[in-house]
Amino acid sequence: MADVKETLNTTDWMKKKRWEKTFRDRLDPKYDELKWLYAELYNNDMQAFQYFCEMLYKSFKDRSAELKKWDLGREAMPEWFSGNEMLGMLMYTNAFAGTLKGVQSHLDYIEECGVNYLHLMPLLSSPKGRSDGGYAVSDFRTVEPALGTMKDLSALAEGCHARGISVCLDFVMNHTSEDHEWAKRARAGEKEFQDRYFFFDNWDIPNEYEKTVPQVFPTTAPGNFTWCDEAGKVVMTSFYPYQWDLNYRNPTVFNDMTENMLFLCNQGVDIIRLDAVPYIWKTLGTNCRNLPEVHSLVRIMRIAAEVVCPGTLLLGEVVMEPSKVVPYFGTVEKPECHMLYNVTTMASTWHTVATRDVRLIRHQLETVFALPKEYVFLNYLRCHDDIGWGLDYDYLKQFGTEEVAHKKYLNDYLKGAWYGSDARGELYNDDPRLGDARLCGTTASLSGIEAAEYEQREDKLDRAIRLDLMLHAFLLTQSGIPVLYSGDEIGQRNDYSYHEDPEKAEDSRYLHRGSLDWNSVENRKKKGTRENRIFTGIREMTKLRAKHRVFENAADTWILETWNDHILGIGRYYRGEKLLALFNFSDQDETAWINEEGDYRDLMTGESREAKAVGVPAQDFVWLLTKL
Repeated sequence: MADVKETLNTTDWMKKKRWEKTFRDRLDPKYDELKWLYAELYNNDMQAFQYFCEMLYKSFKDRSAELKKWDLGREAMPEWFSGNEMLGMLMYTNAFAGTLKGVQSHLDYIEECGVNYLHLMPLLSSPKGRSDGGYAVSDFRTVEPALGTMKDLSALAEGCHARGISVCLDFVMNHTSEDHEWAKRARAGEKEFQDRYFFFDNWDIPNEYEKTVPQVFPTTAPGNFTWCDEAGKVVMTSFYPYQWDLNYRNPTVFNDMTENMLFLCNQGVDIIRLDAVPYIWKTLGTNCRNLPEVHSLVRIMRIAAEVVCPGTLLLGEVVMEPSKVVPYFGTVEKPECHMLYNVTTMASTWHTVATRDVRLIRHQLETVFALPKEYVFLNYLRCHDDIGWGLDYDYLKQFGTEEVAHKKYLNDYLKGAWYGSDARGELYNDDPRLGDARLCGTTASLSGIEAAEYEQREDKLDRAIRLDLMLHAFLLTQSGIPVLYSGDEIGQRNDYSYHEDPEKAEDSRYLHRGSLDWNSVENRKKKGTRENRIFTGIREMTKLRAKHRVFENAADTWILETWNDHILGIGRYYRGEKLLALFNFSDQDETAWINEEGDYRDLMTGESREAKAVGVPAQDFVWLLTKL
């Protein structure tokens, strides 16, 4: 009865608050669900819940008048991010232009690329040499000084908004740096702050966790726990020893981390990328991945954003197979993330490049095409991370494919160790015992551009550029938001200089995290250069995508049977426009044995073309459009 009475008092308390009408109008319809979810997670701790609600109002009050206008526009058009005109670009601030002010000085170039969704990789304060690329945050309210200030971030966001560009920022929510203020006080023995993490007096309970919890980095950071000398205790560190897992069973952690997220939104950040979100709830005896409580937390964060800053989107980083990814969308009635990564299609794309066999990717896309059109995926060829081979090996078994041997082939091919391969990549987290290495490299180098230019072979370069553009055409054909990795728009190659940097040498992901070569960027204006050919090719395709509504997320999509295992066929239809897209992954010219009625036009050439027995050159593509 005490719990019920306390809940009723909480409702009365909320009614007495003199909150602004706009805030109240947003909160009231969601209040009961919010309270129920919070009470279920935190054992009816209504004091913590009241604090949470007060924090939401404070964050709302702190939001600028300009951003509140921005919110109103987004509220009027809630599906603003699902149109065919969306194009993203992912970048490290220091690699692109040194600082946030440097990024702002190059907004003309970003706009020239057609980008209206700018994803800035982690830029908050992190300790040098122990940052995991910025994913070990020591202060969620401070920008890394070498990159600028919070004021610079706000100014950049304002400059982006003036050009219709949205800003995305990573929110590292599973852990903090061991240098974070909470961690320092925990090391000093303050129980209040040790309770914000997972501290244990000895190895008994950690050893029980280890029986069921997989290791994230078994070779570079084995185990899930680290001994802390200063505290004389064991602390949970799922990723690296300097990244301490936060204890979301503690409502203070959730309240303060949600406030940190909303603080970033109030700097003008439009999209919050929830880093490593499946890991944030830990329960002994489980694998500590994708537990039901994670979804409750994300749902509450969605409500918090809708109440405080409804122009904000949540992007979930869930790097897992589709069956585990899709639940993070939530339901139509109770949505969670607005967008998720289409990681399986990315990995399947490079599998198809290496095998020249489209059966796996066709099978995988059939799964994606069957999902509700309300689901918005971020699609990409390359990103800051490695390529992990989380493929559907149950499906591949029917073709006699053995997992370990196949992974070795993919890695050998894409690092150029297979006869005839012009791809140039490097392994990441190689585990010879399990045969489970992952792969690094830029799109251009994996497509053969680096090898062709090294050998000074124009024929190879032509073929490699054709493959690079075909892969981007495939990216742009998918529903969702296509995201370019900075440098891919000019075919930037691998950067091997990381081998000479002692702080980077052990992490081969820096192979594709090199600084943008602005002299190379200038070459985009010189006709015939590699940069010009790729830049103009991608730009032409993105303009066509924005022009034709058949590329909208709401379009019907299906696999087009080509009767050729080297050619992937995709059909799209929306409001009287029908597109047939054909992608030849073979190094030989091939024929797509389709037989479609209608008057079609080749979108890339403008010429009329029959959609019957369509010839597709080696490693090239065809976009055929008709109006019904």
